[in-house]
Amino acid sequence: MIVKPRYLAVAACFTAASAVALAQSYPNRPVRLIVPLAPGGTTDIMARVMSQHLAGALGQPLVAENRAGAGGTVGTDLVAKAPPDGYTLLIISTDTYTTNAVLYKNLPYDSRKDLRALSMLGASPSLLTVHPSLPARTVKELVALSKSKPRELNYGSGGTAGMLRMELLKFHTGMQATNIPYKGSGPALIDQVAGHTHVGFFNLVATAPFVDSGRLRGLAVTGSKRSARLPGVPSTVETGIKGFDENVGYVMMAHGGTPPAIVTRLNVDIQKVLFTPEVKGRLASEGSEVAPSTADQAQAIVLRMIDQWVEVVKRTGIKLQ
Repeated sequence: MIVKPRYLAVAACFTAASAVALAQSYPNRPVRLIVPLAPGGTTDIMARVMSQHLAGALGQPLVAENRAGAGGTVGTDLVAKAPPDGYTLLIISTDTYTTNAVLYKNLPYDSRKDLRALSMLGASPSLLTVHPSLPARTVKELVALSKSKPRELNYGSGGTAGMLRMELLKFHTGMQATNIPYKGSGPALIDQVAGHTHVGFFNLVATAPFVDSGRLRGLAVTGSKRSARLPGVPSTVETGIKGFDENVGYVMMAHGGTPPAIVTRLNVDIQKVLFTPEVKGRLASEGSEVAPSTADQAQAIVLRMIDQWVEVVKRTGIKLQ
């Protein structure tokens, strides 16, 4: 059977009209917000803040659900397998989402296609620190020191993101340091403060008090500008380090097939919520700054970070899980 062009045109118009109608009625029931990590962390806190305030903008309850497992992939897969109707959303850090995309060989979803970003939410810098026993006071001095003492320096990593960030630093600067893996960033940070490890990349909020007290030395914060929390520490852009323009971000996502009109509706409402004094203040208390974006801008950030980690894995030979 040959389908004539005019019938194809009618079908396309009908599909477009259906999508518009769906967006106009959206949402007409509660929306789920999946948190793919355990309760209590920064992502979970972000989800509670957003669910409380975004519900008012949507006119329907936004229910946050923790679905932890396999480093965030269980909850992420739940959203990837949900109907593409905007009623099951994901909130996750860009670090977690993009590092999982390259470190797990057999993910049950396609990180580039099965989910799409709705908006960036907040962003917070990471802080490159050294133990004060090291004479290095700048990134340049740290790199030179590591080259003068090959295989002597080490760094603690409390997860895949911390490890990849350090490997990215090594890749762009030629710095030499051996990875000491930990079960979490907390123990890794404590051991650096104790002098058991030399270098590390950690969340600025957790690390800044140790820099204040002189128990660690801050060499650079990720991103294009200095942090108001530690104004004396230069940004990675200032120091000339490549690959660290993006801070650790938090992003809200939906099924990759979600109708564009619903994506736009969600993005508009998210932007409204992000700039309310209550949300801005709460994010600031967690060490994050509001990071507004269009859906396409957020998606571009996610894809760019995946590409970056792919290159790091390729160049460093890190084994996939």
